[in-house]
Amino acid sequence: MFIILISAFFLGLVAGLRTFTAPAALFLVRGGIIGIVLAVLAVAELIGDMLPQIPSRTSPPALIARILSGGIVGWLIAGANSSFAIVGAILGIVGALVGAYGGRLVRIAAIERIGAVPAALAEDVVAIALAAFIVTR
Repeated sequence: MFIILISAFFLGLVAGLRTFTAPAALFLVRGGIIGIVLAVLAVAELIGDMLPQIPSRTSPPALIARILSGGIVGWLIAGANSSFAIVGAILGIVGALVGAYGGRLVRIAAIERIGAVPAALAEDVVAIALAAFIVTR
């Protein structure tokens, strides 16, 4: 169960980096139309994230969406009907907060070193790879 709770935290962290990537990965592995819809939203988010007019991930609407996404994936990965579901949701929320604020700091530092688009692409790769790693274990 410890591994599942760690997974809830890290999938929440992915949600903090990219709101739709974590649930898209989780639902794509489970199959069905919801995974495809979430994947389309995730791709749109990856593209939109590079636009300069997109507000900060820590602005209230974006942060609330990331917290909800982290909580939902944490709850689901911990087993929605298990006694660990609430713990998984809490860890997912904490992970989302770490991902949102920590990701913002890392992104700002990366922009100074390699530029805005490469920094965004690097963050996309990290989010996708981490999500894929978690949901396939």
